[in-house]
Amino acid sequence: MPPTVWITVPTYNEAQNLEGLVRSVVKQLEETVPGRGHLVVVDDASPDGTGEIAERLAAELPQVEVLHRTGKEGLGQAYLAGFRYAHSRGADLTIVMDADLSHDPRHIPALIEAAEHSDLVLGSRYVEGGEIVDWPPLRRFLSRGGSTYARMILGLEIRDLTTGFRCIRREVLETVEPSTLRAQGYVFNIELTYRAILAGFRVAEVPITFRDRKAGQSKISLDIAFEALLLVPRLRRTHRRDKPAVRDEAQAAEERTPA
Repeated sequence: MPPTVWITVPTYNEAQNLEGLVRSVVKQLEETVPGRGHLVVVDDASPDGTGEIAERLAAELPQVEVLHRTGKEGLGQAYLAGFRYAHSRGADLTIVMDADLSHDPRHIPALIEAAEHSDLVLGSRYVEGGEIVDWPPLRRFLSRGGSTYARMILGLEIRDLTTGFRCIRREVLETVEPSTLRAQGYVFNIELTYRAILAGFRVAEVPITFRDRKAGQSKISLDIAFEALLLVPRLRRTHRRDKPAVRDEAQAAEERTPA
């Protein structure tokens, strides 16, 4: 039987992007896991009407639900709310993705397929086949530099530690307990991956094409970059370093091939 898949989409002022994303995601879910795919929009009381658009879509599309929060509490807290919501509704796999159309829903089937033999699947911009489209050079440098910095500090082989497009098996969320993660913002993704590896879970990266948003305003700021610089070394000091259990898609395919 196909897994029950819940996709969580944190939103804040994404009125220009949300409808196109939701309709595309629902289409992919129905083609990949018919009858077992769901999407929850986690809206932080967006003043631009994002929550109202989400409600209209939920009234039309049975796969869509909406979780309204009382205010903007940060990306990490939005992730946690989405995880709890999906978990309480029986999700076998929880997929997190951005609302600004940077994460292409056509990659959803590849994430789900990779989760058949991996516990945490990362949509990676920096493995072979991955790419970034329309980002200016400075943004590219900061993104790749952030992943490289975290990889070196934490001693990992993961190429794209900061990606927000990921598929997580239920067992990972039950073991890692995301509510205990110390980081907020985009470092939340780094810590979740690091904790999963320390717990012995299998992590894979699948290539994605990441496109810069066409509408709305990016939530990235210098404060977020400084947070990463400060918090990543703290993760290494705080968590005991065990031997990682990391494999990429090529390794996983080789393991499934009979001798």
